[in-house]
Amino acid sequence: MLRSKPALMGIILLSVFAAGCGVRFDMQDQPRYKTYKKSDFFKDGRASRELPEGTVARGLLKDNKAFYTGKIDNPDPNVQVATTTNAAGNTIVTSFPNSIDEFPVPVTKELVDRGQERFNIYCIVCHGPVGAGDGMIVRRGFGAPPTYHDDRLRNAPVGHFFEVISNGWGKMNGYAAQIPAADRWAIVAYIRALQVSQDPAEIMNLSPAAPAASPAAQPTGGARQ
Repeated sequence: MLRSKPALMGIILLSVFAAGCGVRFDMQDQPRYKTYKKSDFFKDGRASRELPEGTVARGLLKDNKAFYTGKIDNPDPNVQVATTTNAAGNTIVTSFPNSIDEFPVPVTKELVDRGQERFNIYCIVCHGPVGAGDGMIVRRGFGAPPTYHDDRLRNAPVGHFFEVISNGWGKMNGYAAQIPAADRWAIVAYIRALQVSQDPAEIMNLSPAAPAASPAAQPTGGARQ
């Protein structure tokens, strides 16, 4: 009889353990769908649901329109832009009425340095090292983009360059998926630096003033007149 007690206790404990594992009422066992599985409950048959309209993920509100779009707060989609025709017969936009004129971030050396790094990764292959539109793929036969150094783009607002990087322009695809907004502004800052570097008038304006010439020496006594 004594020998059977340990076996009996083991059977009882095993039964209790099995019963506890077989019946659970916590969240681990709640009804749920696996991703992309079929659903008989929803009319469209999809278990994966769309986000409710108006849902914004934390940190992605993007309420700073100037920073995220390069546009003024209330852009007019119907505003007329000025155009001209270049020597090749192409229509060129010459006004950018909804674009912001000032950077929405402080322009620092660190920002320009970051812009140079990103420019050399994403832009230099088409636009060239100084933005003249003579990148490596252009030299190999691809159509040349416009130079940054004509009056049209020198006078273009910074918001225009941000919009082009974000959404594309002409043959250029948009880079919003590859380049975060902060880095797009860094690239715009570097483009402005390139424009200044290639503009002789701007270089003269940035050069320190030449020292004043010393007065001519006066003739000393005894010198011939």
